[in-house]
Amino acid sequence: MSRVCELTGKGPMTGNNVSHANNKTRRRFLPNLNDVTLQSEALGRGIKMRISAAALRSVDHRGGLDKFLAKAKDTELSARVLKVKKEIQKSGGNAVEAAVSE
Repeated sequence: MSRVCELTGKGPMTGNNVSHANNKTRRRFLPNLNDVTLQSEALGRGIKMRISAAALRSVDHRGGLDKFLAKAKDTELSARVLKVKKEIQKSGGNAVEAAVSE
């Protein structure tokens, strides 16, 4: 399982551990990923995803998964979430179109 957020594309970053003696050794900074089930109003079901805590706050701030995906760039989304986005647009796209027009 890759350590990449499915909504924002955030992944591991690299940096240094710096000791008191100023010795530097390489390390990885991993994103804070959580397994969550987000509810889609248009589809009427939950979708399991592995997303970062920051993405979870963004989804909540924008008013739900449908509105978040309406404004999200396709390049940042994973292939699985892109399929969900297209499903939402096909089905009752009213919620998605209303989110875009806001």
